[in-house]
Amino acid sequence: MEPLSERDIRSSFVNCTKGEAARLKLPLDFGELPWEDLDFLGWVDPGAPLRAHVVLPRANGPLGFSLRVPSVRRTSAVKSSLCQICLTGHASSGVSLLAAPLAGAKGREGNTVGVYICADLACPLYVRGKRQPKLRTGRYEESLTVEERLARMAGNLDAFAAKVTDGHGSAL
Repeated sequence: MEPLSERDIRSSFVNCTKGEAARLKLPLDFGELPWEDLDFLGWVDPGAPLRAHVVLPRANGPLGFSLRVPSVRRTSAVKSSLCQICLTGHASSGVSLLAAPLAGAKGREGNTVGVYICADLACPLYVRGKRQPKLRTGRYEESLTVEERLARMAGNLDAFAAKVTDGHGSAL
């Protein structure tokens, strides 16, 4: 992913107001992000921990959307969960159900779409092996190459973004 400016990020959001986009806090490590290892930018808002944000690169400019983080996280030392975006297995506390308001009028009416995703939104780092999930049983082995897993992750995220945008100006 090419590095994005703060302005690019704030102007990319399709499911929140311009004021909400202006007030969101960027990742604390924004200046040191490993852009070369990111296929999308995802973070939990350090100023509002019940909000998360995702920004996807697109040919005609980035596409961003906000998500709600659950206030209560389920935890289990025995159970594991699977991220629907990168298919990384985690201890159950490592995956959260995040809900994104739909873009446009449907979102203003309260309609949302949800996804089980890595709680830290670091899917590209898990796929590349740069970050390891906390699993009691160890990591699941796959026969796909890293490039194939990255392509699968991008397709899963594109499908979710399509549900959020519901055809409102996204260039998927």
